[in-house]
Amino acid sequence: MKVGIMSDSHDRLPYIKRAVDIFNRESVDLVLHAGDYVAPFVVLELSKLNCNLIGIFGNNDGDKDYLRKKFGEHGFSLYIAPYVIQLGGRRFLLVHYPDLVDSLAKSYDFDIIVYGHTHKLDIRYKDKTLIINPGETAGWLNRPSIVVLDTDTLKPRTFYLDAT
Repeated sequence: MKVGIMSDSHDRLPYIKRAVDIFNRESVDLVLHAGDYVAPFVVLELSKLNCNLIGIFGNNDGDKDYLRKKFGEHGFSLYIAPYVIQLGGRRFLLVHYPDLVDSLAKSYDFDIIVYGHTHKLDIRYKDKTLIINPGETAGWLNRPSIVVLDTDTLKPRTFYLDAT
């Protein structure tokens, strides 16, 4: 199974569009978003995905009920973190904040932990747990990036959204 991973899109529609284009080109089966959409209008670009999206809220997501409503209109689901999901035979934990990521990885309860908030790309193993922060989609603070993960091989690939 191919899983697209993004975070911290912060209303940056041109980079969200590029992320959607890459996810569609890579034929991902599902996109996970680790929070900070900011405004509901981002769903207009995200709705062009050829797959479903599951996300959690971040610290910059204001009206959670309205965000849920707008995302739900497109069949997408938004949750309050932490959110656990089984995908491709792997147990994922989706959180926004990095605070407990390393401790949670040591628990061996999860195969993959996805987080956001820092706007910094971070792909590493902690013991046997793959930790992924896809960086920021928005590109406000760092180079905009997303990740595509194959759950069979556990090989993540990083895509930079500002590449020509």
